[in-house]
Amino acid sequence: MQPQREDFQYDLERALSAVVGIKAIVPPDAFTAETLGTERTGSGVLIGERGLVLTIGYLITEAEKIWITLGGGRAVEGHVLGYDQETGFGLVQALARIDTPHLALGSSARAGVGDPVVVAAAGGRQRAIVASIRAKQEFAGYWEYLLDEALFVAPAHPTWSGTAVIGAAGELIGLGSLQLQQQERPTGPATISASAKRDPKAVDVNMAVPIDLLKPILDDLQNLGKRQGPPRPWLGVFATEVGERIVIAGVSGRGPARKSDLRPGDIVLNIGDTEIHSLPGFFKSIWAQGEAGVEIPMQIHRNGRTLQLQVKSADRARLLKGPIVH
Repeated sequence: MQPQREDFQYDLERALSAVVGIKAIVPPDAFTAETLGTERTGSGVLIGERGLVLTIGYLITEAEKIWITLGGGRAVEGHVLGYDQETGFGLVQALARIDTPHLALGSSARAGVGDPVVVAAAGGRQRAIVASIRAKQEFAGYWEYLLDEALFVAPAHPTWSGTAVIGAAGELIGLGSLQLQQQERPTGPATISASAKRDPKAVDVNMAVPIDLLKPILDDLQNLGKRQGPPRPWLGVFATEVGERIVIAGVSGRGPARKSDLRPGDIVLNIGDTEIHSLPGFFKSIWAQGEAGVEIPMQIHRNGRTLQLQVKSADRARLLKGPIVH
């Protein structure tokens, strides 16, 4: 499954050298420490001539220390520039000179289902695999995350966090985020799930965030640390689809949902006047109420009763530790 130099029209070794290792140290009292841990490792991609590294945001959220490992084993310290909640992209700036070539940004929109790609983690050709785009479709994550069109590639890379998805022109078209399962339906499109229960008949795939989502916000992340505009309302819930209903699977310990007495097991019936039947519909209805801080009117079903709740949303970023200025 490793890519061979002669099979590509671009300089494969040069492209793979732009993929670097990321190690982040997060303080134990950080908001995300309980769910994501205090030591996080993965990959990132050099996308600028001056040591600008793109990675997946959950690796670096609330990090107090960042190390970037280059191809020859050299490690340099990095600084978190920004993290975008909506896409999941994160940016790191190397604090030492890096002479390694960077990877140009390609077009994820032009990539089609069936197109061959190279999926690469830090470590060169030995940590890269030849894969293909298996699907381009909507993805909803239970942690209040939604992409209108994500890339799904197979076979899955075993260390997917921050991997580079390199297209046929040797350019970056996506960044690895998750490993999921794709289950074929007898009729209709395949479904992709993040279920903890493994299905031996399903195909493991990596979900990658399309690089086109980075381009409109890249300058904002570099200069402001986040995208311009008001933040989306956040409830601090973990939700799942059960049939055509949305069930609250869990709530964040310090989130608005817990303060408003939303509980695991609650079935969401309506957001305002909108009936809820899908996870994407649930998130979109919440975000349609206004910016962070707005009250979200919810109708829920609990233990045989229908209840009305008002959940005062929050800006999730305000609960996170900011980057340490070096």
